[in-house]
Amino acid sequence: MNASLAKTIPAPSLAERLSDPKVRKRIKINMARLALFMTFMIIWQLSAGTLISTFFISRPTDIFAVLYRWLIDGTLFFHASITATEALSGFVIGSLAGIAMGTVLGRWQAAADLLEPFIMAFYSLPKVALAPLFVMWLGIGMTMKIVLTAAVVFFLVFLNTYTGVRSVSRELVVIMKLMGAKESHVLTKVVIPSALTWVFAGLRISVPYALIGAIVGELIASNRGLGYLLSSSAGQFDTAGVFAALGSVIVLAALLNFAVKKLETKLAPWKSAELSREMTV
Repeated sequence: MNASLAKTIPAPSLAERLSDPKVRKRIKINMARLALFMTFMIIWQLSAGTLISTFFISRPTDIFAVLYRWLIDGTLFFHASITATEALSGFVIGSLAGIAMGTVLGRWQAAADLLEPFIMAFYSLPKVALAPLFVMWLGIGMTMKIVLTAAVVFFLVFLNTYTGVRSVSRELVVIMKLMGAKESHVLTKVVIPSALTWVFAGLRISVPYALIGAIVGELIASNRGLGYLLSSSAGQFDTAGVFAALGSVIVLAALLNFAVKKLETKLAPWKSAELSREMTV
């Protein structure tokens, strides 16, 4: 029945979609962003070599030329794929471990009280300082970067998940218990849905830190990856290459953020509905 009704309802035309206030607002915002970006690029291009030496800021045309050369010879895809693999693997491992640990300790207060000083001690330790130790343990291969990235991501996701689980309404949990629900039912029906907002907040915060972990690992010891491109360009005093590598990192971070946002929309559809209502206000 639903399929037949869907077939009889025509898809909205382009004019109808453009008449939607939300669509028009989104188009205006995107146009303003594009105009701001182009203005910045023009000012940069005109000021390079006149107001500021190109040694310090290069030129957008030179940067795009380097990116084009890297795209043509495959350099960018090769090194970006290495960094993306390290960042994504570490992000997934650290996130899963952080969600699991945060959920367990959020529901097991005695264990949380016992482990709190140890967790906070490791959390306060700069994770970048662990990189030399990981090099000694794991070598300079991809495994070291993945472990470093996972260590960076773990605590951010863990703390957000733990806070979200502890913030779940106790009345709902008590009601579920009075209805004879098991702990697994309480987790799946109340705790996890209620804590999802906190979990995805931690995931979004962790995306740039996942890239930081991968890039720092490559800067310390690597002969491939965007971090290697960055350090290699800096060693040759190639300012355009440094900015090209940084731009590639920004694009990779945007793609990871987009993936996390899509996952949140799929697992927590009510968040996108709330955002849509806010945009119409």
